[in-house]
Amino acid sequence: MTRRRAVAWGAAVVAVLALVLVWRKLNQFPPDTTPEGAYLRIAYSIGVSDPRACFPYLEDRAQHAAYTIRDYRRKASERIEASYPEPERTRLLEQYRAHAMAEDGADVWLDMATKQGFVARLRRDLSGIGKVEVTGERATVETARGTRYPFRRRDNGIWGLTLFTADLVAEAERAARDWDVVEKAALDYERGR
Repeated sequence: MTRRRAVAWGAAVVAVLALVLVWRKLNQFPPDTTPEGAYLRIAYSIGVSDPRACFPYLEDRAQHAAYTIRDYRRKASERIEASYPEPERTRLLEQYRAHAMAEDGADVWLDMATKQGFVARLRRDLSGIGKVEVTGERATVETARGTRYPFRRRDNGIWGLTLFTADLVAEAERAARDWDVVEKAALDYERGR
């Protein structure tokens, strides 16, 4: 092999490596410790029809609420199973089943996001990032279409979307109230036997 041919092969290898590195850099998300990174991961998850993957990018209160919903619905289902008469037992167990049987909070999120239209809302409004405003622990990502998405820095440094927190917290409070009603009714049914 001549020296010229060896230099040409070396240059070709360097050029290919440079192209691979540039391609990788352009196709890499910013870290999720930035609002842009969290938003892009949500947008990607919605784009590939995997809304469950958005759960890690919800703020802490929203995630805790999803787990609370699951825990109360599971507890209520167990109490209903043990104490309620038919047909009330079957009706309530069916009503609580999706959340009571959820493996974790992400499954609760997925069920609510699908049934309450969160996924459709995100799919309709997501677009490229226009600008990002960060103020302390809060940030707003404004899309090219003008939609604004609020984020809050989570305890672990990842930014979490706050858009659906109120809905999740309200459902967690409803689940807690429902548990109280279920427990009181179960005690009444047991006394009536």
